[in-house]
Amino acid sequence: MTMKTSLIAGIFSSAMFTLAGLNVASANPLPTDVGGNAEKGKEKAGQICQACHGLDGNGVPGQPVWPKLAGQHPRYIYKQLQNFKNNDRWNAQMTPMAMPLSDEEMRNLAAYYSSLPQSGGAAEEALVAKGERIYRAGNPETGVPACSGCHGPAGLGSNLARFPRIAGQHSEYTAQTLGYFRSAERANDPNGMMRGVSANLKDDEIEAVASYIEGLSQ
Repeated sequence: MTMKTSLIAGIFSSAMFTLAGLNVASANPLPTDVGGNAEKGKEKAGQICQACHGLDGNGVPGQPVWPKLAGQHPRYIYKQLQNFKNNDRWNAQMTPMAMPLSDEEMRNLAAYYSSLPQSGGAAEEALVAKGERIYRAGNPETGVPACSGCHGPAGLGSNLARFPRIAGQHSEYTAQTLGYFRSAERANDPNGMMRGVSANLKDDEIEAVASYIEGLSQ
C-alpha cells in the first residue's frame, strides 16, 4: 500500500522549514491587486468553473489532473485566463470556457479563487527524498535548476512575479504540466523558463518532485 504524508507533519524533519512560511500565508491572505470583485467571481465560478475546479477551488474527487485554484496568486490566475482567451495557452476544456470571459470577469474570478483556503495534500513517502533533492537543488549533472529558486522553499511562489503557488497542488496535475512544458505543448511561460527547467527532467524525477510538491501543504 502506498503511504502518503504531509511534509509539515513532522515525519521528515528536513521539510519542517515549510511550517513558518505556510502559517504566514494563512494569516496574510494573498493580495488581489488585479482588482476584481470576489463575490461576483464566486457567482461566475458557480456558473462555469465549479464542475472542474469545485466551488471551493480545490478540484473535484477523482479528477486530480484538474488543478486546485484555491489560494493561488491572483496575478497568476488572471494571466492564465488571459492566455487561454488569447490562445497563448490551449486546453480542450479551458479554452472554450475562457474565450467568452470579459476582462472584468477574469479579474473577478482571480479575486475569488485567490481568497479561498487550499485543502493541501500529501506526498508519497517513498518519493520524498528524491523529490526534495530535485526541488531544493535540481540536478546539476543534467542542468536542471532547483524549483525553490522561483517557487520558494515552501512552494508559495510570488504574486508580484506571477510565479504560481505550487504547494499542495495535485501531483498528477503538476506531473502533467511538467510533461507539457518538456514537450513544448505548453509554451506560455515567460522567456521559456519552465520549458528550460523541464527539458532535461526524466520521468522518474517528474514523478518524485510532483509528489513532493503536493506534500508541501498546510
